[in-house]
Amino acid sequence: MKKEVELRLTPDEFDDSAIHGALIAKAAGVSLDRVVETRLVRRSIDARHKRVRFITRYLVGVDEPLEPQSVSERAYLQVGSEQPVAIVGAGPAGLFAALRLIELGLKPVIIERGKAVQERRRDIAKVSKGHAVNPDSNYCFGEGGAGTFSDGKLYTRATKRGDLTRILQTLVANGAPTDILIDAHPHIGTNKLPAVIENIRQTILDFGGEILFGERVVDFEIQSGTLAGLKTNTGLRIEASAGILATGHSARDIFSVLRKHNIQLEAKPFALGVRVEHPQELIDELQYGVFAGHHCLPAASYALKAQSGSRGVFSFCMCPGGVICPAATADREVVVNGWSPSKRNSYFANSGIVVEVSTEDLLAYGDDQVWSGVELQMANERRSFEAGGGMLKAPAQRLEDFVEGRASVSLPRCSYNPGITSAMIADVLDAQIAARLREGFIAFGKNVKGYLTNEAIIVATESRTSSPIRIPRSAQTLMHPTVDGLFPCGEGAGYAGGIMSAAIDGEKIAEAVSRFLR
Repeated sequence: MKKEVELRLTPDEFDDSAIHGALIAKAAGVSLDRVVETRLVRRSIDARHKRVRFITRYLVGVDEPLEPQSVSERAYLQVGSEQPVAIVGAGPAGLFAALRLIELGLKPVIIERGKAVQERRRDIAKVSKGHAVNPDSNYCFGEGGAGTFSDGKLYTRATKRGDLTRILQTLVANGAPTDILIDAHPHIGTNKLPAVIENIRQTILDFGGEILFGERVVDFEIQSGTLAGLKTNTGLRIEASAGILATGHSARDIFSVLRKHNIQLEAKPFALGVRVEHPQELIDELQYGVFAGHHCLPAASYALKAQSGSRGVFSFCMCPGGVICPAATADREVVVNGWSPSKRNSYFANSGIVVEVSTEDLLAYGDDQVWSGVELQMANERRSFEAGGGMLKAPAQRLEDFVEGRASVSLPRCSYNPGITSAMIADVLDAQIAARLREGFIAFGKNVKGYLTNEAIIVATESRTSSPIRIPRSAQTLMHPTVDGLFPCGEGAGYAGGIMSAAIDGEKIAEAVSRFLR
């Protein structure tokens, strides 16, 4: 007989494995000698009101062992001589689209503007030291996409979009830690994710797919409303009657290519703001109370939200035990993001704190509403560069000083490697964004006593939360409504927000491509 039970354990109880069996038996309503096998299937932490509890869920084999754990194995086919499908971008959407195409008997040809992960490391190291940005190889562009070197968070609220377990199992099969199968907020870590990406690449190549690095798509061939091929910056022409656009949230140049062909685009909501950084020890105290520092507890995270008028202000991509990184994709702009190593053992905790920007708001930034979101991003990024003073230094201000409207005479330590410059962040950001951020921080300080402190620092600008433009697609075919064979996909097209949802969208689009071609 199989039963499922849930335990709520204090950190001390969680640490004492000797008592787990008795607690599981009691929850299952049987004597301990009838418990043959237990299997942990879910683990999370509830730190609300500082009453910290580990919430664990177990399958229990009563009187008999549990059935072997089923694994969703992929049945890959050799596709080297099959019909090719062009995939623009080697982020999670593109890579998982490629894997699904191989299962479906089609040959993926991935066209990636950036470099393979190991070569990409060198360009990222240069950016972190404040050197010039390679516009095709940086924190946003290259094999694995933006998530590879900015954290590897696998949590998503998009639980109804597809089979999350299948995506997680594929990552584990390619070297990700098995803990991601049981953690409520799974995380791989920037130090481990590149190896997983390399393994996925090898799988694609082993089964006949192609990956073309250093090739940026600069034009499409469209004949009688149907995709016929793509051209790259090196002069390469790729013949394709089906193409998946999985370019990621920062590939603004692809929008220019589409506009040149009068291919329809739409403005979409996004968010813009800053990174805030606290000492991790302080966040642990605020979240865990008397349990702060317990060796069983991971670095504490948080999720905050408030309202400023009709617009939301919220935390985004919170990185416990993490680092603020330079995510610029062009010269003379400063963009910040965050990441955590797998152990989440940095001195700092950082999070994006961003303000909703609606399509209605964009009407105030220019006549071309579709392009106004990009212009708003770029204007804030350029002002950040100027306020930082060059060499990718970022403008920064103590948190309380920002709220009170006073300059920071000194700045605390900060994990942002190129360096920081004291600045009035309200003068760097768009005025409405800055005003709403101030209201949001005041609300956070009331809800979490100790959060609003000058021990914390804000760094500008967090502007690449998602794409400000959506590439429309038919709800039935998932193709662009005016170009047969063109399949918008993932974050850059406006249909995902993170590694998991992008991977799910990639699989869904691959299936749509198969239906279209066959």
